[in-house]
Amino acid sequence: MKDKRTRAPKPVRRLRSVSNVALIFMLAALCAITMGGGAMYSVFTSTDSIVHYSGRTGEGEVALMINVYGGGEYVDGILEVLEKSGATATFFLGGCWADDNNDRVKAIAEAGHEIGNHGYFHKDHSKLDYSGNKSEITALNALVKTICGKEIKLFAPPSGAYGKTSVQVCKELDMQLIMWSKDTIDWRDKDEDIVYGRACKDIKAGDMILMHPTAHTLKALPRILDAYEQAGLRTVSVSNIIGMPII
Repeated sequence: MKDKRTRAPKPVRRLRSVSNVALIFMLAALCAITMGGGAMYSVFTSTDSIVHYSGRTGEGEVALMINVYGGGEYVDGILEVLEKSGATATFFLGGCWADDNNDRVKAIAEAGHEIGNHGYFHKDHSKLDYSGNKSEITALNALVKTICGKEIKLFAPPSGAYGKTSVQVCKELDMQLIMWSKDTIDWRDKDEDIVYGRACKDIKAGDMILMHPTAHTLKALPRILDAYEQAGLRTVSVSNIIGMPII
């Protein structure tokens, strides 16, 4: 059967500081020396307790997942909209973007939003071995810790691609692997109304909504947040909606 998962285009791999990135990956490699692995499996068959496609349904909450490998100019606007609405989101950052956008990473953290891990170079984690999975995850964790002092406990695999080894690595790092229940596919369909419809159709408590910083998503976001409020739903972080302790 054809894989129906949507895949965002690979980001341009620009590095702000080659020496800094090299140092981070050296540290990550040391963490990943221990070998491991196992056969990969479909993201649609996992029953592992650390893999989350949705959150708690009894709390009247939804969560926005904003995956960032580009669109920094729209991140600023998204932060403004969230502040006006009193909403909290989780920004899953790509390492090569975060390395080029230290100030925006700090702005996300200072605004009180959660930062998650979206891998360093947007690789297919279902095809990476133990060392590759661990290096991609720990390198981003180390970078964010350096930039703003935040500890990361959530990993959202690029394109939703993960396998048994990805789950193993997340367990060892005491991290949760995050998927989604609604996908706006805003990286592909550049239409404000389409994004709004996908984010709001049949919305219910526990939903985790995937989006990216784009011009049309920014335009749709105030309407999306208003719709959630009208439905009696609070917009909270991913950690909150899956019941993790908030640090």
